[in-house]
Amino acid sequence: MRRYLTTETLTIAAIVLGIAAGVWWPEAMLSFKWAGELFLMLLKMLIVPLVFASVFVAIVGLGSGEALRNLGLKAFGYYFLTTALAVTVGLVVVNLVEPATSHHLQAVGTVSPPKEQSLSSLLLSFVPSNLFEALSEGRIVQILLFVILFAAAALHLEAARRESLQLFFESVNDAMGVIAEWVIKLTPLGVFSLIGYVVAKEGLQTLWDLKSYVLAVLLALFIHALGVLPALAVTLGRFNPLDYFLKVREAVLVAFSTASSSATLPISIEVAAEKGGVKKESAGFVLPLGATVNMDGTALYEAIAVMFIANSYGVELGFSQQIVIFLTATFASIGAAGIPGAGLVMMTMILSAVGLPLEAIGLIAAVDRILDMFRTAINVWGDLLAAKILARYIKSEQ
Repeated sequence: MRRYLTTETLTIAAIVLGIAAGVWWPEAMLSFKWAGELFLMLLKMLIVPLVFASVFVAIVGLGSGEALRNLGLKAFGYYFLTTALAVTVGLVVVNLVEPATSHHLQAVGTVSPPKEQSLSSLLLSFVPSNLFEALSEGRIVQILLFVILFAAAALHLEAARRESLQLFFESVNDAMGVIAEWVIKLTPLGVFSLIGYVVAKEGLQTLWDLKSYVLAVLLALFIHALGVLPALAVTLGRFNPLDYFLKVREAVLVAFSTASSSATLPISIEVAAEKGGVKKESAGFVLPLGATVNMDGTALYEAIAVMFIANSYGVELGFSQQIVIFLTATFASIGAAGIPGAGLVMMTMILSAVGLPLEAIGLIAAVDRILDMFRTAINVWGDLLAAKILARYIKSEQ
């Protein structure tokens, strides 16, 4: 019986019960909003230490500045490229489709349209003038810029000092992962409260309006998976992506069924090395790194979700805000990928970055699980292609 009472199963049940409770007991669900707010506050609590530690560990784990240049920069560069392309596809699709609910949700929260910024002020806003202020206010892009520089500098320290720093941040990262697991166990309660509140406040029409959002996400995911990534395989990797998929499809199917890149990692390494023709050493480096820092499908999904939420609130996000979404979704995918429920953590980051209320997560929670299966499959497919493509360029370094 216990095996059926997983967080995923309970979350699905919480969605159904939340919808029902919002319809039948709206007053009770309006007063129960505090549980959803508590869940969101716990997620926000994890953002800064988790991003700081996980990005630092991923970079310093390469071992040296030379390794960062030779192997890490190639892998990080490729993963940044594919994630950036995924977010771009998502933003293009969502601007063309413009999914939104049929009426604005101003009653759910008070939203002020973000101010449009000039390019120069936008660029300057990425650099923290005071790191501790950036940490306290959760300015994710500024924090990411600093931690990347900090980790790169650590690679140039004496081995003993670098190892001390690495051990400390690995411990922080592991501890944050444990706390994240605890918080994620509260997902059913948080989702029940959030979706029940939205239904009680807005009615079932809001859920029906999600159809355009779901179609936009799936359209963008398939464009990226069947168009963008195979094009990179042909041009950069010089191999047939269809033949390769048939050899490694087992890992993609497992990713779809489990909705977990980390759980799929052992299978990904095995099929890439045994069936996909990727050297074991290359697969062992690229795929774990990809499971940590590469989330094409999730980053794409987050960009569309935030634009959808903004449209539903009647907030028009201009070019500079979409640049912030692009950068936050791209960089945040590095920091959040290694934990359960990474999508929720990323969502809070991006919503905060553009000034949208976190309660809006409840608006899309009802369809998150099915979309999570698709985006995780895309994440793993992207990792498998990366292992094959990068093997061509880093084999001389192994």
